[in-house]
Amino acid sequence: MDAPADLAHDATRADALVTVRARPAGEAAPRIPTAEILIMDRSLSMAGGGKLDEAKRAMWAAIDTLRDGTWLAIVAGHHQAEVIFPADGGLVRVNSAVKKAAKARVAGQLPEGGTAIGQWLALADRLFAKASSPGTVRHAVLYTDGKDEHETPEQLGAVLSACTDRFVCDARGLGEDWNYAELLRITEALHGNAEAVVTISDLTEDFTRLMQHAQSLVVARAYLGLRLNDRFRLDFVRQTRPVEAELTARRHDDGEIHVPLGSWSPEEARQYQVSLRFDPETLTVDEKLRAARITLRAETADGTREPCSETRSMVVRRRSAAGFVIPPSAGLTRVENERELGMAMRACADARQRGDLERADRELRIAVGLAEDLRDTDRLRLLRSVSETGPDGRLRVRRDASRGQMQRLGLESTRTAAPPVDAVEPPPGDGTLRRVCPRCGTASAGAARFCEKCGHRFGDTPAAQVPRDAS
Repeated sequence: MDAPADLAHDATRADALVTVRARPAGEAAPRIPTAEILIMDRSLSMAGGGKLDEAKRAMWAAIDTLRDGTWLAIVAGHHQAEVIFPADGGLVRVNSAVKKAAKARVAGQLPEGGTAIGQWLALADRLFAKASSPGTVRHAVLYTDGKDEHETPEQLGAVLSACTDRFVCDARGLGEDWNYAELLRITEALHGNAEAVVTISDLTEDFTRLMQHAQSLVVARAYLGLRLNDRFRLDFVRQTRPVEAELTARRHDDGEIHVPLGSWSPEEARQYQVSLRFDPETLTVDEKLRAARITLRAETADGTREPCSETRSMVVRRRSAAGFVIPPSAGLTRVENERELGMAMRACADARQRGDLERADRELRIAVGLAEDLRDTDRLRLLRSVSETGPDGRLRVRRDASRGQMQRLGLESTRTAAPPVDAVEPPPGDGTLRRVCPRCGTASAGAARFCEKCGHRFGDTPAAQVPRDAS
């Protein structure tokens, strides 16, 4: 855990980076029961370009990867949702005969209607509730080639709220006409992974890889358990690696705060930022104080949430001298810069798609600069794939960049890389300047382009000067 203990005299927030690593058990553990729901988009837009045929091949490949004994159902969706397999509308255990029958039902699907992804997910939730017990890994996968046009954002949001912590869902955008923000909204709420499949023929390979990973899940549901000192309150919990996601709204408060972390596979690692708020006048100066106890918990077969890690303490100390700011740790500085990179990538994609080329170019240059500073080679490669040198010699968005490429830019904005091994210190001078957000009042690093809490863009206003700690 990376949790700087010293707090500035007037600080109102304390942060910690919590890294969670799963490791395989020392001896063979019993196989975890698994339920899988495959959701296929068969809306009318799938009729063109051979998309539905390719999607069927991908669904067949997904079915072939399933282990015998896995619970299975297949949902076909347009502006409504229908269980097309099994015939009784429930879930069925997989064997060779079941696989053959499931593939035959997929083969017979025809395109019709519109798109209402919330209805597809609501049906999946009802199916999981019928046949799966606590401790069962519940995983769904969906693809769509279009926008969620036959329901309101509020209707989709209500479904996502109802499905939170009930199952994991991965999502794929097929072709170029879908909306990256909708897929990110779904996968953030349901602890999944969103990717773009711009080339239709790549879907089969992608589904095979995705389903192989889903079959490796061994922990149905994990939770970050937080027990706070009564002088502190939880501000937010955010997953920062390997994919950024806001988790605060999903928390359960019952004596101890439990933040759902989704399902886990062996040897997986994720990182979370925990942020606490407090009134500085309630903290005695120069006295170490345990702000929180943090424990990882896992759901067991009887539905209880048992500790599966040692409890770690987040200890803080309010410094006695006023008038200076204590720089954040290198890890927290990097996390803030990575979040700014993601915001700039999404702003670039959004501006390009609404035709605001000047804004898109400006955000692209910001994103490229941040990616270079972070040495984030994957996102830098993606940014350069949609960029060119303009007549003025400056970088700009390629004028022939496709919608699919810009959609991918938006999706990949949340995917963070492991930091370089030598990235241990922030650049000289970090922490001597602060920006105070005019919208929410949060203080951010002086180089920040966005508020780290609410996302407000600072513009070109200079950061406030704060004296350097001379001690």
